[in-house]
Amino acid sequence: QVQLVESGGGLVQAGGSLRLSCAASERTFTRYAMGWFRQASGKEREFVAAISYNGGRTYYEDSVKGRFTISRDNAKITVYLQMNSLKPEDTAVYYCAVRRDYSGSYSYHDYDYWGQGTQVTVSS
Repeated sequence: QVQLVESGGGLVQAGGSLRLSCAASERTFTRYAMGWFRQASGKEREFVAAISYNGGRTYYEDSVKGRFTISRDNAKITVYLQMNSLKPEDTAVYYCAVRRDYSGSYSYHDYDYWGQGTQVTVSS
């Protein structure tokens, strides 16, 4: 059973930081791109960031550029999302996803495996 386990969510004040982690259960995931998406209450799931299989290319949604950084450690089969300068509008459930391709994508339709999500709440 493929598993993606997110951690690191929580409650933080505006301007603060959090680091999300997503640990994968299979080493084959080191050959695949990984991404982060988020879904706020009452809204559709939206792209946040993605990273190619070897970390050589990264992708960001415009509103998080310069504030969020995606990275991966293939030895640990883990992808991270460092979130700085958090804003109340970043409040959402954040999901980790795997795309069975070397390159990332901005579309959630292109991802094949999903984690259960972790809640991030930013207070004003």
